[in-house]
Amino acid sequence: MQIITDTNYRAFPAVSNSDLTWLEEYWLPQHIIIDLRKAYANGTLIDAMITEPEKVDYFKLSVQGEDYQYNADEFAAAKEMKKAFYKDPFCAAFVKQCKFQHISYQPNFKVNYEGFEFTVPAKCKWDLFRPDIDLSGDIKSTACTTQKQVEEVVRHFAYDRSRAWYMDLENRSNDILIFISKVNFKVFKVPVKRDSSIYRDGKTKYQEIAFKWWYLFSDLTKSS
Repeated sequence: MQIITDTNYRAFPAVSNSDLTWLEEYWLPQHIIIDLRKAYANGTLIDAMITEPEKVDYFKLSVQGEDYQYNADEFAAAKEMKKAFYKDPFCAAFVKQCKFQHISYQPNFKVNYEGFEFTVPAKCKWDLFRPDIDLSGDIKSTACTTQKQVEEVVRHFAYDRSRAWYMDLENRSNDILIFISKVNFKVFKVPVKRDSSIYRDGKTKYQEIAFKWWYLFSDLTKSS
């Protein structure tokens, strides 16, 4: 039986939030997809600097396993963002006991879409994972400069969907999105609780897209 690891995570046959994003983006205009990929790449860079520093090549301006070529300005901004993250008292304390890039996997993840129940093999990889205090987190790069703006992009970029997906895979009750501005280098936080509108709206989103994935790609005879 194949075991999911950090090495085979991307190729492992299970549905990730990134797969749901891919399916959602399939019908988007190409220029929008290109813009999103650049945003995701910058998020990957700051994630790696904090949670997987061994993967960051400061000379080649690259991140191991990523095909995006960064420029000097992007690296300089990410380094300032990392400094801002560790200057924040909450972030500095939170990461001390964190497990970075923790992998969750459920071979038969139950999803209910408008009363129809089905299962999909599901996976996710956490930036920050603290089961000891029932709190997990995700680090995001952003061009936002205010708390109000980051709260709006949570819905715009479907971060609510990703958090609900992650929380349900590990049955977590508390999560937090940590945004680091690449403009003014301020840190903003958006808590996500299981009874919050962010969680509920995100769950509704992933249920719909997971149903589309199941309908398009899975064996329909395996529905429950």
